[in-house]
Amino acid sequence: GVTRLLLTRIPFFKEIIVSSFSCDNCSWSNTEIQSAGRIQEQGVCYTLAVTSRQDMNREVVKTDCAMARIPELDFEIPAFTQKGVLTTIEGIIDRAVAGLEQDQPIRRATDEEVAKKIDEFIVKLRQLKEMNSPFTFIIDDPSGNSFVENPHAPQRDDALVVTHYRRTPQQAAMLGLEVDAKPPDAAEDLRDEVLQFNTNCPECNAPANTNMKLVQIPHFKEVIIMATNCDSCGHRTNEVKSGGAIEPQGTRITLQITDPSDMTRDILKSETCSVEIPELEFELGMGALGGKFTTLEGLLKDIRDLVERNPFTLGDSSTPSRMGKLQEFIGKLQEVNGKTKAHFIMDDPAGNSYLQNVYAPEEDPELRVEHYERTFEQNEDLGLNDMKTEGYEPEGTLGR
Repeated sequence: GVTRLLLTRIPFFKEIIVSSFSCDNCSWSNTEIQSAGRIQEQGVCYTLAVTSRQDMNREVVKTDCAMARIPELDFEIPAFTQKGVLTTIEGIIDRAVAGLEQDQPIRRATDEEVAKKIDEFIVKLRQLKEMNSPFTFIIDDPSGNSFVENPHAPQRDDALVVTHYRRTPQQAAMLGLEVDAKPPDAAEDLRDEVLQFNTNCPECNAPANTNMKLVQIPHFKEVIIMATNCDSCGHRTNEVKSGGAIEPQGTRITLQITDPSDMTRDILKSETCSVEIPELEFELGMGALGGKFTTLEGLLKDIRDLVERNPFTLGDSSTPSRMGKLQEFIGKLQEVNGKTKAHFIMDDPAGNSYLQNVYAPEEDPELRVEHYERTFEQNEDLGLNDMKTEGYEPEGTLGR
């Protein structure tokens, strides 16, 4: 026979290899799938509430090391008992029925009572396809390479619960992975993990989730990126917080934009940082855009959007003279793309902002970083003048 291999990508999932074998003599055919990627960092468990015929048609990737289960029937397909398949929920049930029926003639001859019980169970499995009552379908894959389709992607599917978990030593050994006897480092776990907590959407006040991730910026420090996505109104926000303390000195970063490639430099703008472009006589105050981790082009786009969204500048409440000046400013801002030379200045009294040095660890001829002592007013804005970290206990409590 002939075996055909196809490398394909499942949307919102990953790449897999589909192998198909067919025999022209007896017309027997067989298909199976293998993951085209590596074993994932965490295992995954999909729990689907099957309530309609449409749910039976959901695509499923089940690897050979995945376990499938239907709790309502106390039915389980153990790991490594089937080859990996790309099929549907209905296809999983059909394969289970075919596997149970395969040895039924022998059972009827040797143990009629067991064969009768299996026949009754096969009837229950087939009744699941009729959708007379809802049931739960669970796939638990320690390798993290199984998948259950979300027909509403990229939106959330209320019927599907996806849980990622850390593999046990037994599961790692089953996958042929080396088990690290050293306990995991809590700080390293925090860097690799995306934390999630419940909040409310700032636009429509609907329940939403905020994701938080600790990121190490090369040649700088750690920052915390927080992103909120509302499924109700589609509102999305992201914010960057410094992962470290306020630096002893302020930082002033000056970049001379001379080439279009400068627009792709990474930028970390903290909420305490002000931005200035002298050629445009433009200055953005502290806290105007919040914390941002983006590129220079992305930050200039955010500045342009900030101006355009203001109803008192370009909206119905604006005056023609002010509107003309701001339209001219926006035009000049769009020309700052590397072809028009300009200076981009970031002044952060807290010292927690960063602009990428593309020549790192060598010096960048177009980038100048200056450290300076903060003024009393800057310390006041940061709340440092009245901050007391030593000897702050009252006199009466020292003797206790």
